[in-house]
Amino acid sequence: MVTQDSLSVLRCPLPASRFPFIRRTAVRTTDSRQRTTASGFTLIELIVVVTIIGILAGVAISNVRYAQQKAREAALKDDLHEMRKAIDDYYADKQKYPESLSALVSEKYLRRMPKDPITMRSDWEEIQASTDPNDPAATDTSGDNAAAATGIIDVKSVAPGNGLDGTPYREW
Repeated sequence: MVTQDSLSVLRCPLPASRFPFIRRTAVRTTDSRQRTTASGFTLIELIVVVTIIGILAGVAISNVRYAQQKAREAALKDDLHEMRKAIDDYYADKQKYPESLSALVSEKYLRRMPKDPITMRSDWEEIQASTDPNDPAATDTSGDNAAAATGIIDVKSVAPGNGLDGTPYREW
């Protein structure tokens, strides 16, 4: 039979200075001596804490997983916006579209040709102005505006794949 005194042999007192998280309690024994026992965290408490930390870490990892992809997509959208704005500014100043994206750099509408953050290359799909007379969206090529029909009117990414929202990069 296990008595209270036989259990005291199994317990070893721990110095409070080295283990501040352990609570010390005074226990009276049958022979009216007072002895101090160390009561720490139970196994259940430790398992609960480790489980909570694991759940929080899992949530954090799932949020961080797509952070780099989101940042690249945001940079791609910003680069496309800036290049399209430069094309519009060029057209507003010169009444014609630029012949290429390199013309935007040489005419100082862009400081440098941005790299596609998805492919990490400076290759972009240049959409030329339509000169088909049967095309209802074609630019007017009659008279003084004949020069306005040539050149690039839009730019798109050549990156393969889809964004996080499911739309292909080529359609942005």
